[in-house]
Amino acid sequence: MSPRASILERFGNRVRQLRKARGFSQEAFADKCGLDRTYISGIERGKRNVALRNIEAIADALALSISELTEGL
Repeated sequence: MSPRASILERFGNRVRQLRKARGFSQEAFADKCGLDRTYISGIERGKRNVALRNIEAIADALALSISELTEGL
């Protein structure tokens, strides 16, 4: 990942890496988060500016704190 990548791209890549590491498909992960699969896809592609409530839902689904989820961004 380029150091010039936007925060949205860096966050999306982080979510994708963690989701895949836990063996979730986008659809299963979206269901666990209570979000739409196309929304998760948009996040992972860096196309969505994610609301804090949704960041919390993503962190919860990955069994992480928000600070762990955003570590290194």
